[in-house]
Amino acid sequence: MNLTVREQALISELTQALSSSLDLTEVLARAQGAITQLLPSDYAALCVSRPERPGDYEWLGLGAPGVLFTHYPELAAVDFVREAVAKRPNVALRDSDMLSRRELKRSLLYLRCRELGLPLEHVMAVLLELRQDWHGGFTLYREHAQPFSAREQALLNWLTPYLANTVRNCRMFSDVAMRGDLLDALFLHQGAECVVLEPPERETLRTPGAMALLGRWYPELEGSDVQLPQELTGHLRRLRDVQTPGRPGVDTLMRSGQQTHLKVTFVELPEQRGTRPWAVMLQECSRSIPMPEQWRQKISKREADVVQGVLSNWSNETIAQDLGLTLNTVKTHLRNIFPKLGMESRMDLLYHAAWRQKPG
Repeated sequence: MNLTVREQALISELTQALSSSLDLTEVLARAQGAITQLLPSDYAALCVSRPERPGDYEWLGLGAPGVLFTHYPELAAVDFVREAVAKRPNVALRDSDMLSRRELKRSLLYLRCRELGLPLEHVMAVLLELRQDWHGGFTLYREHAQPFSAREQALLNWLTPYLANTVRNCRMFSDVAMRGDLLDALFLHQGAECVVLEPPERETLRTPGAMALLGRWYPELEGSDVQLPQELTGHLRRLRDVQTPGRPGVDTLMRSGQQTHLKVTFVELPEQRGTRPWAVMLQECSRSIPMPEQWRQKISKREADVVQGVLSNWSNETIAQDLGLTLNTVKTHLRNIFPKLGMESRMDLLYHAAWRQKPG
């Protein structure tokens, strides 16, 4: 989309705010002004949940009245917004994409909100990228009869990956970061090794096991203790050098082995001493959540391979690369898989697979 000079300035201000801290409350406070100007609304809210506790939300409001959060557990069952965005993760939807105006005004959510003193007339929302340990939602509300425009929808779509990355990064580090210095927190991050670099590629921190882990996955590094593999430095350079508006590059890479995979996550850290360092998080993981055996009996072997990729939290692009398929073939497989398993989305697959692994 072609951005105006004003929109470019607001987006620049907003993306800076979103990477200014690892405290989600602080980040949203800093971003509120730019969000309000870029996407005018009466109030907004961000919620974060865990798939194993889907009804338990942590709410962060941007001007949203507390009554909305207090009563949300009773509203969730009639929340047409949640139902709509769950079917299309990472896609911003206006209320007109969810149901007709007549249906909206007759909906239990609309009527109940008015009883609570929340005369909601229009909404725009997006389900942020689902991960195994969290999913999130960002919603804008208007109390007056001014629908969100197609341009505002496009702007929220453009911002969605930034919002998802912000929530992920804050959840990844906030608990340990609050106990001490950020760099100490990186050392303490459970289950991961880390290398921190300042621009352009000056290493400032390395956890003790980082190079041993890299050596197992990048044999060409044998004997080297000073350089990251070119695949990682090149990817970091592309992420860092994005100057024009557009969807951010993929900030997670996967390398697959027979029993495990290496997950490499690139995290832009808050500014320190006038520069913005990046953390390269390295995590060796088991292949995925095991697939329920009943599912295998309902789908083909190739479809099972695709499902296994979903259960590994891989993107469609990563699944395609791993299986030697085209992206369109992966999407076709998923469209066929969902009805066979009685699912509606990737979220359903992850939810049901995770629930089946719970003891008892």
